[in-house]
Amino acid sequence: MLSTARVPVGKVVGHASRCEEDLLAVEEPLEIRLGRMSLSVTMRTPGDDFDLAAGFLFAEGIISSAKQIRRIQHASDGNPNIVVVDLSPDAVVKPVVVQRGFVMTSACGLCGKVSLEALEANRCPLLPHSSLKIDPLVLHDLPDRLRREQAVFENTGGLHAAALFNADGELQSLREDVGRHNAVDKLIGQALLNSRIPLRDSVMLVSGRASFELVQKALMASIPMLAAVGAPSSLAVSTAMRCGMTLVGFLRNGRFNIYSGSSCIAGL
Repeated sequence: MLSTARVPVGKVVGHASRCEEDLLAVEEPLEIRLGRMSLSVTMRTPGDDFDLAAGFLFAEGIISSAKQIRRIQHASDGNPNIVVVDLSPDAVVKPVVVQRGFVMTSACGLCGKVSLEALEANRCPLLPHSSLKIDPLVLHDLPDRLRREQAVFENTGGLHAAALFNADGELQSLREDVGRHNAVDKLIGQALLNSRIPLRDSVMLVSGRASFELVQKALMASIPMLAAVGAPSSLAVSTAMRCGMTLVGFLRNGRFNIYSGSSCIAGL
């Protein structure tokens, strides 16, 4: 499936108008099945769907390693909007999964949690020790590097992005999606399926704000530092502080705010 689509638009400049075509990011539903059980439906941009499914299962605490996944494939009828994940026979599924059959929009965060108890069950882990140190000047450059690599955003202006960088500011991986949570799930899922988790030596950068859910997903992957172009939420900050994460917000225009920790930033 394509990640972009052309649509006719009427373009108005001043009092003059003309007909043109515009390129939009595609938004389609993706159903994630765990075996025969429908687990969730999320609105996403097609592409990297297996990464999205794996990252979602990992970030939700349903699986703890790629070894628990026996197979990921599209539905037997060939429907590209259905991904089926089959777990290994010895994989243990948390009881909370049975309570979860939900629809997620592109903006979804906690909308999938059916109760406060389900949210509490996904406690964020304390981060293991990390030797990551990144120079503030390198950090300042990351948003521009992210934007240059956002191929679909460059054409549509309608996607969120999440990326992993090393301490030298080298891009390790990047994923885009109409939903910011999906972009992070795709990013973490790719790392999981390529046996790169835990990500103790990586910085995650997100193109929007830093919510609690994004902090939680990063913590599950043992990412020691999360940087956001936008603002963090109060719960994101308190969670990052409790778990030992360096959390940076408003990373743009040569400045940033440190909301939690500073151990990952050289010279501070």
